[in-house]
Amino acid sequence: MSGHTGAEVVADMLDGYGVTHVFLVPAILRRTLAELERRHPHIARVVTHGEKSAAYMADGYARVTGRPGIAAAQVVGALNLAAGLREPFLAGSPVIALTGGRLPATKFRQVYQEIDDLPAFDPVTKFNGTIDDAGRFPDMLRHAFRVATSGPPGPVHLQIQGNEGQLDTAETDAEPIVEPGFARVPALRPAPGDDAVAEVLRLLAAADRPVIVAGGGVRASGAGAELIALAEALGIPVATSANGKDTIPGTHPLSVGVVGSYSRESANRIVGRADLVCFVGTHTGGMTTHFWAVPPIGTPAIQIDIEPTHLGRNYPLRAAICADAKAALARLLALSVHSGRPDRSAWLAEVDAEQAAWRERYREVLTSDAVPIRPERICGELTAALPADAVVLADTGHAGMWMAQFYDVTDPGQDYLRSAGHLGWAFSAGIGAKCGAPDRPVVVFTGDAGLYYHLGEIETAARRGINLVTVVNNNHGGNQSKRGFDRAYGGQGSEQSRELWTYRDVDFARIAGEMGALGIRVDKPGDLAPALDRALSAGRPVVVDVHTDIDVVAPLPVS
Repeated sequence: MSGHTGAEVVADMLDGYGVTHVFLVPAILRRTLAELERRHPHIARVVTHGEKSAAYMADGYARVTGRPGIAAAQVVGALNLAAGLREPFLAGSPVIALTGGRLPATKFRQVYQEIDDLPAFDPVTKFNGTIDDAGRFPDMLRHAFRVATSGPPGPVHLQIQGNEGQLDTAETDAEPIVEPGFARVPALRPAPGDDAVAEVLRLLAAADRPVIVAGGGVRASGAGAELIALAEALGIPVATSANGKDTIPGTHPLSVGVVGSYSRESANRIVGRADLVCFVGTHTGGMTTHFWAVPPIGTPAIQIDIEPTHLGRNYPLRAAICADAKAALARLLALSVHSGRPDRSAWLAEVDAEQAAWRERYREVLTSDAVPIRPERICGELTAALPADAVVLADTGHAGMWMAQFYDVTDPGQDYLRSAGHLGWAFSAGIGAKCGAPDRPVVVFTGDAGLYYHLGEIETAARRGINLVTVVNNNHGGNQSKRGFDRAYGGQGSEQSRELWTYRDVDFARIAGEMGALGIRVDKPGDLAPALDRALSAGRPVVVDVHTDIDVVAPLPVS
């Protein structure tokens, strides 16, 4: 093969790595897009209304499939794309961003729209590189997939010469290079050493009140089954980070819920009382530990992580395993037969009592018939309504708080994806997730504040027939900010302070209908279940606009 274009190489490599969708704001890599249509028409080109939402769609696609999501934008939109990469960078999601770059002949000459964007990608990528010769397309794309999928996954950026990446029109003799082993996460599974495994088992056996805290690394590794089996074998309750919420169903007897700042009270109380905490696949960051108060620094700790620099970063450790989560948990389970199961009946009874007390405390609001509707009731209805193979995405802010506390994953086949901190992520990410899992129900939970960010993407979903369900907690405000502004105003907000976090009461169901989706407005709690049933069977994009009580705020975390 000789005399072909860079566009042909790129198109063939994307196909070779199993890419099924490219999310972009045109115009970028025009020739490549044409080659995709000619050579690989099964690869969909999803044109979005913003570069940031393209990054979020690629992120949602990556998280649900384990394959790198591809986002692209011309040079003038590159900074917007970089802003979108903050989310997959913080969440550890494999996204590959392709942007245009400056031409050597016009640098520093005030060319229209031209700015050096490359430095902006350094803080939000694992690798940030340029392609300035068509012969480098194969090795640079190969490297991008290797970096995105190996070790802790994360985003990569490649800047391609030309404001629209016109380098892809150049001819080259370079051949496509595809390494199928780096087409999905985890590409490599480092195995644990048996000495380290034995020491962890010894410490777990000696503890009276151990707890496992499972993070996003368990999810990325696909290690939920091994986590549950080990917890059952050793009689250890499991808390999760928000990223790890779907690693154990919330209905499992050993599941205590999400711990940290966006948490369930009972989870924080149980982890806070532990005499040994085993962190698996979590950075032990501020959100998961409520700023290192749950558990308090000094609590005996064990950590298992694929990245050696994460080990002991925030908690001094009694033991550590540097390995893939699935490989480590499987080996712990295999060797646990030699350590026996200690009698933890008293500890597990204490855990059960704490869980029962939490359920009793919030039973009334989870089933409340109040009008306006309480957000807890929405979460309870979602728990009851969603199928065993559902993909659920939750925005940050109050949406993340409500779902972390009051929504339960009910089946190991369900996926739960949450924003790592960017309001507005969930809706666009849900579009990408539905592209990656077209045969599964995809349900987004966001607020009106979150939906406003990328409202125009309703049209994208309708135009492309991307049939996700978006549930909007519509209280015409960003009332997570209420407490903060009340404090700023001396403890009691004023009428004027409310303008800093309240909006008009908008009918998103009607807007959805105008954009080509199905809009369902819900004003009464009793209408939630039939609305969700209708939405899940509609066969088109749906916005379920639930009008809720603006005065209801999420419970604060305990420590």
